[in-house]
Amino acid sequence: MNIVKAASAGTIESSDILITIQPGNSGIELELNSTVEKQFGDQIRKVILETLKELNVSNVIVRATDKGALDCVIKARVQAAVARGTESGKFDFGGVK
Repeated sequence: MNIVKAASAGTIESSDILITIQPGNSGIELELNSTVEKQFGDQIRKVILETLKELNVSNVIVRATDKGALDCVIKARVQAAVARGTESGKFDFGGVK
């Protein structure tokens, strides 16, 4: 999936994460700012990178501002940001209709 424009999903409220993406040139560049980075930074990065891999996104710049979001919220925010950044109009959210 190709990211064609900058997009975001989420908020900076407690228990949420703001994911901002934009087209990249080579690979995935991930910048994480989290209130719980010391405890969960590796897991947050893992969820973001795995979700991008599942969606076949390979050239993207991701900025994540986390306020203690659960893994399912992180995944949903990445999916939504990618859907908005592709402008494809068709997006499979894993069977959700």
